[in-house]
Amino acid sequence: MIRLAGPADARGVAAIYDPVVASTAISFEVEPPGETEMERRIEAALSFAPWLVWEEGGSVAGYVYASRHRDRAAYQWSVDVTAYTHEAHRRKGIGRALYLALFELLRFQRFQRAHAGITLPNEASVGFHESVGFRSIGVYPSVGYKLGAWHDVGWWQLPLLDPSPDPPHPLTLPNAQPLPGWQSAYQTAIAKR
Repeated sequence: MIRLAGPADARGVAAIYDPVVASTAISFEVEPPGETEMERRIEAALSFAPWLVWEEGGSVAGYVYASRHRDRAAYQWSVDVTAYTHEAHRRKGIGRALYLALFELLRFQRFQRAHAGITLPNEASVGFHESVGFRSIGVYPSVGYKLGAWHDVGWWQLPLLDPSPDPPHPLTLPNAQPLPGWQSAYQTAIAKR
């Protein structure tokens, strides 16, 4: 089941994310944030855009969310997106279904472009992002130092809407949720995985 995350999901989200922080350069955080910090992040994110979880058997099997691409006003139509799936649930289409639902909801909010930063090399993440429509737009060479090495970060972009000459401002999550079709986007994404 795909649904909006809530504070009670913080433990499951941290169980997925903390090991990635602790033992890989996939995330550039160096200290696992833990349950309390993840609860704070979920609550903060939901004032802006969706944070979705895939619940399976009462546990969080994966999650995705969107955040501001940059703070300046001209960037307001762009978001950064992130996807993580629990190790035991990878290659089941969960990440794909979550991303497809997120993209549909971001369109309701009138966002134009989604961006994903990927620490390189990471063939699995690159392949996954390209399979849902992202295209490479550039690389920041040696931009992050973690686990004793410098790492490149590649950037991928996904068009969400056709650019218009006078785009309406994006809607906040609370203002977009009452729109017709909002709820059906979840089920559509599950069917497409």
